[in-house]
Amino acid sequence: MILSSFRKYAFIPVLSLALLGLPQMVGAAGTAGTSDAAAAGTIIQLGTSETSTDLQALQEVLDYLEAYNIEGVERQEFLDNAIRGMVYTLDDPYSDYYSKDELESFENSVNQEFVGIGVTLRFYNNKLYITDVLPNSPASKAGLLAGDIITKVDAKPVTSSEDVARIQGEENTQVSITVNRNGQALVYPITRAHFTLPSVTGKVIPSSRVGYIAVTSFSDTADEEFAQKLASLRKEGIGALVLDLRDNLGGYVESAANIAKQFMKEGILMYTSGQSGEMQPVEITGGQDIGMPVVVLTNGLTASASEILTGALRDNGIAKVVGEQTYGKARIQNVFPLSNGSSLKLTVQAYFTPNKLDFNHVGLKPDIEVKNNAAAQLITGMYAAGVRQISVSGGPASLNINGTAFPGYIDVIQDGQLTYAPSRLLSSLIQGTPVWNSKNGKLTITDSQGKQTGFTIAAKTVKVVDGESYLELHEFQKKYPKLTWSYKQGLLNLSIK
Repeated sequence: MILSSFRKYAFIPVLSLALLGLPQMVGAAGTAGTSDAAAAGTIIQLGTSETSTDLQALQEVLDYLEAYNIEGVERQEFLDNAIRGMVYTLDDPYSDYYSKDELESFENSVNQEFVGIGVTLRFYNNKLYITDVLPNSPASKAGLLAGDIITKVDAKPVTSSEDVARIQGEENTQVSITVNRNGQALVYPITRAHFTLPSVTGKVIPSSRVGYIAVTSFSDTADEEFAQKLASLRKEGIGALVLDLRDNLGGYVESAANIAKQFMKEGILMYTSGQSGEMQPVEITGGQDIGMPVVVLTNGLTASASEILTGALRDNGIAKVVGEQTYGKARIQNVFPLSNGSSLKLTVQAYFTPNKLDFNHVGLKPDIEVKNNAAAQLITGMYAAGVRQISVSGGPASLNINGTAFPGYIDVIQDGQLTYAPSRLLSSLIQGTPVWNSKNGKLTITDSQGKQTGFTIAAKTVKVVDGESYLELHEFQKKYPKLTWSYKQGLLNLSIK
């Protein structure tokens, strides 16, 4: 499997548990709490004379189709589509119907279990870059490296992003990957296989006492992985933490609640409400205060259980939020197993932050907004957590901060002797805020002391490509002489003295 931003799903494999769902394109997230009926042991009577009459009509239609339809009849397909029709009539993007196979795939996905070769890819400037080789994956065992450029798949040239589909395939099938590595063509035969990814990764940011932990999915082991990683970083002497929840579409809320216990001794995780509209608190007890500054990184794919944790940490005064507005998923579903092995997911509750904010379809606004640039978000978050010295290097498939790898990349534009880098990245390095004025073609940066500096299209000090602004590095360095930079062989190096 090739991983993308739309890869994380959640499911609760228990009889009838509350489930937090995202639209079908991005999946769902489950909570550990049972529904009221399940918790109380209530038996719901499903069969009545009225419903029997309705079902009789459905049975008659199936009988007529089997007896007279000349196109042939796939009985189970008809039944599945009839159920889906009922669910989709609700006009609720969070309710759905899963077949047995879909349910299994759903569960595997939230627990970071995949089939494929195990790489993340980026198609940029007509080249297919490997941005990461995932641990324990077939690609890792075969010898592929981040930064490799895939030029052929099964001996056929890569010409567009659609060629990514040719890398995917069934378990135990083979694919031949040809890469360009520093000008050398290398061929790797790789057998696609099942592999499991960790949900939590972390490190100490070099030249600081700030820890970094990324949670990519709230899997059924994410809470244990988080506790272990945080304990390890504490032993290394961290005094602050950057918690990265970007691109985390959710997962088991029990995991999110247990992770919240690593930050607060007690408090409100969220509020929920059902048909009555009465809000009920979901409380955290038996936790521990983290005792250090915390910064949470978010973006538009921070969703569901990730938003629960983000809202809980901010509303309880534990964390500052940096990045982009979150997805905006604040509804709870129950999963009900059906007699044929399939399952029905229905919206049954709404949830709110500890400050009783309903952010459904809106999202949570960050305390410090940094849009559309992963590197700038990281740098801003690191500064907010207390990192004082930052150097950056990277290219179209890599990002390194203070000499260690992080998720992201740096795009550079060359125009003759002029070299341009993303304005948001450069602004973040000097702890400034960029504002673009389209009327006069001018970008103004306000630094941390309130000083404003302008760059214009007319003077060729700023360039706009695909809606993003880039600043000319020679001119930027003149106005901010503390910046040093170099650009060689597609790799940009930036540092602040």
